[in-house]
Amino acid sequence: MNDKLKRILVYFPNNIAKVLNENIEKNINKLEEIRIRRQKPVILKFNNNEKVLDYIVSYDEITTILQLICENSIYSYQNQIAEGFITLEGGHRVGISGSCVIENNKVINIDYINSLNFRISKQIIGCSNHILKYILDIPNNTILNTLIVSSPGCGKTTLLRDIVRQVSDGVKELNFKGINIGLVDERGEIASLYKGISENEIGIRTDVMDNVIKSTGMRMLVRSMAPKVIVADEIGNNDDIEAIKYAMCSGCKGIFTAHGRDFQDINRNPVTKELIESHLLEILVFLDEKEKGKIKEIYSLNKKTLKYEKV
Repeated sequence: MNDKLKRILVYFPNNIAKVLNENIEKNINKLEEIRIRRQKPVILKFNNNEKVLDYIVSYDEITTILQLICENSIYSYQNQIAEGFITLEGGHRVGISGSCVIENNKVINIDYINSLNFRISKQIIGCSNHILKYILDIPNNTILNTLIVSSPGCGKTTLLRDIVRQVSDGVKELNFKGINIGLVDERGEIASLYKGISENEIGIRTDVMDNVIKSTGMRMLVRSMAPKVIVADEIGNNDDIEAIKYAMCSGCKGIFTAHGRDFQDINRNPVTKELIESHLLEILVFLDEKEKGKIKEIYSLNKKTLKYEKV
């Protein structure tokens, strides 16, 4: 059995693990998601295809899976559960849905869990090669302030991870020396720290702050680690924007991602709209919705007109 598959199957009861092994082993490198829903069949997602298995999951089996994920100590994982996901060894992430418990307008737990989504972590070394020439500032050995935009599931996190690796290590072919990066990995998807150790290659000059909201993590890294570049995935609120402004006013460059499909989407989002209108960004990258990780369009800020021009 493939080692990667073994590390995934340990989180499932024997009956489900057997069915998964029979349907995944030959296609493990294409596996993206394992969807587990109460009283529904297991569904596997392979790249752009899915397979519905002839296995109905019981509520007790969902509870067993959750216990295995939490190492038989669900209470110790309550903070992660309240955030709606748990990060596993190997960088895999399990999304959780159920009945939210609210206290002081804040989710403190999720009860009656009815769905689990295992999102399989993948690192594609070199997938950012084609974009580096647009975002690296070679003469000054730094990067241009960049925002990567795509719909969910189009590969922006995978792309961002490889950019971090290359900027941190340096790119000999482009005569670019590695620089210090402060990475805020709020949901553990980029570095995929497991008990403090990164499961993914993120470069030798990358300092990671995980399990913290992006705005707080950015400020902490700027104050404590003196990064040349701040990186955060899926910026989404005004606190993020203020933290980005703080970092850039402190002399940092930045690479960020956000949800959206085109200029219309990011202009409808008050957060990304403000970031653009503040003229902090230098490069905008839109990913293709049909082919994961493919660049659809790249725009560069024309400093004379303060408008973005397609490159």
